[in-house]
Amino acid sequence: MGESKTITPELKAQCIQEALDIRNAAAVARRHGLSVRLVQKWVHTATKHGTPEEARALKKALQQATTENHQLKQLLGEKDLEIAILHDLLKKAPRASLTDVK
Repeated sequence: MGESKTITPELKAQCIQEALDIRNAAAVARRHGLSVRLVQKWVHTATKHGTPEEARALKKALQQATTENHQLKQLLGEKDLEIAILHDLLKKAPRASLTDVK
């Protein structure tokens, strides 16, 4: 498409798996901002010419990306909670004690 996008092995594996799962390469391409032809080519290559080693490597890359994504979402959730707690404490703190700190 018009915008340059870094295509990692993890993204490629994810797109192939999604396209195979939902049987719609165009929807997957739109979701990830990729060319429909590119995703179709990946799926075709993976299903027609892919070796078992390539399939295992792609599956492993997807699993690693999924695990990392889960960990990052968990960290983000924890940070959001910390920020909410700090905002709540700041609202409850007496104003005089905040201005007296030097």
